[in-house]
Amino acid sequence: MRKFPLIHFRCFIVTVCLISFTYSSFACTAINMTAKDGTVIAGRTMEWPLEMKWELLAIPKGTQIDISAPSDLDLPATKLSSDYAFVGIAPSILEGSPAFLEGQNEAGLGMSGNFLPQFTEYQTVTAQDKQYVSIVNFGSLALGMFGSVKELRNEIPKYKVWYDPSEVKGLPVAPWLHFVFTDRSGESIVIEFVKGQMVIHDNVANVLTNAPTYDWHLLNVRNYLSLSDEGRSSVMIDGANVTELGQGGGLLGLPADYTPPSRFVRATYLSHFATQPKASADAIQLMGHLLNNVDIPLGVSKNKQDGQTVSDYTQWVAIKDLTNNQWSIANYANRTNYIQIDLNQVFKSNKTMRWMIDELPYPSNDMTSQLIK
Repeated sequence: MRKFPLIHFRCFIVTVCLISFTYSSFACTAINMTAKDGTVIAGRTMEWPLEMKWELLAIPKGTQIDISAPSDLDLPATKLSSDYAFVGIAPSILEGSPAFLEGQNEAGLGMSGNFLPQFTEYQTVTAQDKQYVSIVNFGSLALGMFGSVKELRNEIPKYKVWYDPSEVKGLPVAPWLHFVFTDRSGESIVIEFVKGQMVIHDNVANVLTNAPTYDWHLLNVRNYLSLSDEGRSSVMIDGANVTELGQGGGLLGLPADYTPPSRFVRATYLSHFATQPKASADAIQLMGHLLNNVDIPLGVSKNKQDGQTVSDYTQWVAIKDLTNNQWSIANYANRTNYIQIDLNQVFKSNKTMRWMIDELPYPSNDMTSQLIK
């Protein structure tokens, strides 16, 4: 066997630690579920250590979507007229077009974008390409132009998705992202950009977190096949009946830390074992409970960046009823007081509207009437 020099091994460990250290403070978890009556619910948490000034926007049908290539290619830019109204969440610190990381359109197509550093490499646009879109406008294109996962799966590979740091201003980090899309049929896919190629996975786990890539997480879940929703109530040892201290022993070994692999395993197994809800209200309640298991309190997940200690924490949570076009939103300060929004009324108003997530009228139960005045 070829020996690996100790000095090289130490350098390798330091490099890995620095990479992990730099990007460990960006965490998000998305979960899908289907109720017994067919209602499809998609929920997600948004974790971030930096102030992004998150904004909720309503985008009416017919809104122009910018389709362009990197400026140095001198390729023609076009504007598409959106086929669907949608509501989305984007960081308002970004200059220019909103980069949606969360959203749902009137056809019931939902989207969540999660951070995927180290593994994301966007596509290269060439002078011969005819269809292309910046990662900043990718969410607008998907939600504005496609009504189902099937349609998205067929059409989105025709586009080259690119990123140029000179054309993205205001963000504290590069937008290394992968996306989960789910529609009201329950079909769900994950779209990633790896080694310069668009990769589409069937979302068989109905869960998405962060790095590594989705296929790695599916393999990692197989390390936890012994987990069960049933524990052993007692064991006979040398003629003595030793009983359990409490229920839940079947999940002994379920990872409890906040790393992306652990959150993926935790969300996958808990959502799999949870009793299937009957309808929308039950499913939304269950989704809230599941997301609570990956909620990060301020101060418990910290590291140092540029000499400053930063803490990752759950800045907001969104639960989407894709079947009935209903949303529930809560920010960190009002984590147990969800704002309810009837998207059907928002779409019907056909208005462009925007609200800061932290300035919504918490702890009100329903803000729809305030949105569409």
